[in-house]
Amino acid sequence: MDSKELAQYMEATNSIAKPWLLVQLRLKKLQERRELISADTYANELADIHQDLMNLGEWWRDIEDEVF
Repeated sequence: MDSKELAQYMEATNSIAKPWLLVQLRLKKLQERRELISADTYANELADIHQDLMNLGEWWRDIEDEVF
């Protein structure tokens, strides 16, 4: 699945506000651009995405049935 298909899936399932899917979309877009950017840029963007993922923490606790 490429980034366009993932974005269409997110839109079709009303999942735009699901932060873990937004992280996945960012990763997919970065993967698609990997050959076009420098290794340093890739590493910096990957680190930024990783930090955003870590910042999600356990926001889902006690609302699992609603969000998953």
